[in-house]
Amino acid sequence: MATATEEKVLATNRAAFHNYHISAKYEAGAALTGTEVKSVLDGRIQLKDSYVAVRDGEAWLFNAHISPYTHGNRANHDPLRTRKLLLRRREIDKLDEAASADGMTLVITRVYVKRKIKFEVGIAKGKKLYDKRETEMRKIIDRETRAQLKQRNR
Repeated sequence: MATATEEKVLATNRAAFHNYHISAKYEAGAALTGTEVKSVLDGRIQLKDSYVAVRDGEAWLFNAHISPYTHGNRANHDPLRTRKLLLRRREIDKLDEAASADGMTLVITRVYVKRKIKFEVGIAKGKKLYDKRETEMRKIIDRETRAQLKQRNR
């Protein structure tokens, strides 16, 4: 039986980590319909082009594609509808202040279950092309180093 602290990751936004430097992360719930919840629990969510914006003192999730539930009926949801994120007022104010800074944006980094479906909102700054290349080179060097250490320890 799962405990309250266990998290099951349903989706990650790998494109966000490739395109942005993530500085801070916040946990948010979301106002989802029943068929959206079932689709997300099946892992049928796509976060690549999604972003978060603060409008009229509320946080909203845009362009997150949640596929229609396969066993849904005529009350099935619109896949690209705008969804409200549930955060505390202080957190919304911090996100709004961070997003208004030059070059900063808010992205969803992952979706997970922690008794309820949670979205991880990251404050991000766009990477330049040379930053992306440097990150890729660092990954390659780390991978080769681990392979050499594994070979040496045999």
